[in-house]
Amino acid sequence: MLFAIRFVDKPNSLALRQTLMAAHIAWLDQERERVLVGGSLRHEPEQAPVGGLWVLEVESKEAAEALLKQDPFYTGGLRESWEILHWAKAFEDRKVPV
Repeated sequence: MLFAIRFVDKPNSLALRQTLMAAHIAWLDQERERVLVGGSLRHEPEQAPVGGLWVLEVESKEAAEALLKQDPFYTGGLRESWEILHWAKAFEDRKVPV
């Protein structure tokens, strides 16, 4: 099943994000079969991230939550909250680079 997760970071956490970034990216690379797309969210391109977004393929919402709880951004205390939503891809036959 496909899911989208929208993350909200704790306020004023840019330094923590920067400290955890290398471990987070390495972990995402290890999980590339399940976390299909990931990236930060910002109000403006030049501003610090306020959270993130993943598109992932796992068997259940519970599996999605278990996976996010292994991420160094979660274990390191960056995440304030998250929302896990079922995602239905339009144009399922299209494969596009992001």
